[in-house]
Amino acid sequence: MDNGLAFILTSDRTIPENSDGQWIGIVNATSNGTSQPGILAVEFDTRHSFKEDGPDNHVGININSINSIQQVSLINTRLNLSSGQDVKFHIQYINDTISVLGAMSGTSEESMEILLVSPPLNLSSFLQKEVYIGFSASTSNYTERNCVRSWEFSGDDIRDDDKSLLWVVYVAVPIVIVLIIIGGLVIFFLRWQKIRHMEGPEDAYPRIEDQIKYSSMSPKKFRLRELTKATGGFSLQNKLGQGGFGTVYKGLLENKEVAVKRVSKNSRQGKQEFLAEVTTIGSLHHRNLVKLTGWCYENRELLLVYEFMPNGSLDKYLFGDKDCGDNYNFKTLDWETRRRVINGVAQALDYLHDGCEKRVLHRDIKASNIMLDSDYNAKLGDFGLARTIQKRNETHHSTKEIAGTPGYMAPETFLTGRATVETDVYAFGVLVLEVVCGKRPGNVYSQDDYKNSIVYWVWDLYGKGKVVGGVDARLKKEEIVEEEVDCVLVLGLACCHPNPHKRPSMRTVLQVLNGEAPPPEVPKERPVFMWPAMPPSFKEAEDSSLIQGTLTPFTEITGR
Repeated sequence: MDNGLAFILTSDRTIPENSDGQWIGIVNATSNGTSQPGILAVEFDTRHSFKEDGPDNHVGININSINSIQQVSLINTRLNLSSGQDVKFHIQYINDTISVLGAMSGTSEESMEILLVSPPLNLSSFLQKEVYIGFSASTSNYTERNCVRSWEFSGDDIRDDDKSLLWVVYVAVPIVIVLIIIGGLVIFFLRWQKIRHMEGPEDAYPRIEDQIKYSSMSPKKFRLRELTKATGGFSLQNKLGQGGFGTVYKGLLENKEVAVKRVSKNSRQGKQEFLAEVTTIGSLHHRNLVKLTGWCYENRELLLVYEFMPNGSLDKYLFGDKDCGDNYNFKTLDWETRRRVINGVAQALDYLHDGCEKRVLHRDIKASNIMLDSDYNAKLGDFGLARTIQKRNETHHSTKEIAGTPGYMAPETFLTGRATVETDVYAFGVLVLEVVCGKRPGNVYSQDDYKNSIVYWVWDLYGKGKVVGGVDARLKKEEIVEEEVDCVLVLGLACCHPNPHKRPSMRTVLQVLNGEAPPPEVPKERPVFMWPAMPPSFKEAEDSSLIQGTLTPFTEITGR
């Protein structure tokens, strides 16, 4: 054998005639390049025999021909088929690809070098179902000895039941895919119908965006998925607080900390309060107002986005956290900080009443709606009950339901159902008393006796000449300025006067707090509430936001 040898898979075990020499027993001149032989060969050639043949010492892959579809020279490898040394080869057919690996005998399997990789080949296209496996070689004018010292063949059997697997692949899989697509379309249609029904005009708020759009300087609109992601899916770990209007969560939006209020679906006035927030505070800008930065209405979810207040609400510093019990586990605010808080809220209310294009009535001033920034500066928030009125054309806002928080509501509110500048001033007065005294605004001794409210308690101390004794016991004596405490408490009582005409405006309140005017005169004994309240003079009646009228029945008190 002087031309090498070949590993073959063939349909005919007989050797073709005249296949000696360069043909290596694979084909002859007649069958070369035709489909008749049905043969696959991996040739290990030691001699360049014709023009298309590779150089001496090469490996090639042949199909029905002596011309290799792919071949590689072994000159640049450590393998030499004519050296007389033993070499070993692996021929693999995996994933329609033939690979030939080789190495010197005695080396490990891992060190075998990949010599040749064929293009994708489907053997069933040119080989019959049953083939013979073996070797072929030929002789010519030269002498060469090639020996197969050992060989091994292994393969995976193709069972008859694999036909059923092919049926699954070619028939069942497309059917399943079509069914999945149809199922997906059905689910999509049903969900679309559900969303359409949920957001239909009979059930949702079809014109809510139009109402916001027409308000001046409306804040940014966010998508629900943005706010869901920002709050960690409204995680309990991010919960900051909860009220009658909704739950507030801490979030991270556009690399900035925010507070996201999720309006409760059980809120009777959810839409109204949501719109009040967006259309009032959304267009207001003041350093003592919590800034509303955005909103969202999607899938019947109403959400509001505010600037984040790191120190939370004022009530926790006055009364502790109700979730942790009424223990004073928060920092005690010193006198200077409390005075600054009162002044900040006063500036916010003065801006709402007289600094805006339209007068804004907050209607729910209380400690839990006062937020504190990183420097404990006060910012008034929660405008869910707020209403705007024209300064010249309207003096009040009337409602069928009495809205507000018991303990902060002016006595006339229960009779008139009206919100006025004076009712805001009354609530501010209650806030002043609780900030200075550190006591809740409701009933001090009995939950059922309205007369035991903080207003009555402080007024009683004032009548005894001991009003300074009402100051929060947690305050250090050395940091208290008694003249300031006396002035602020008397101012708070003036704001809580039963006669709304006697209450000072927020502009006057600021003048007193800034030392530009003395506090209003307050009787030693709290006057009895009477209605209709008569103004001291006709001039004051003209300036007042209250007008006389008959007694107005009310439906119910709405607490928040």
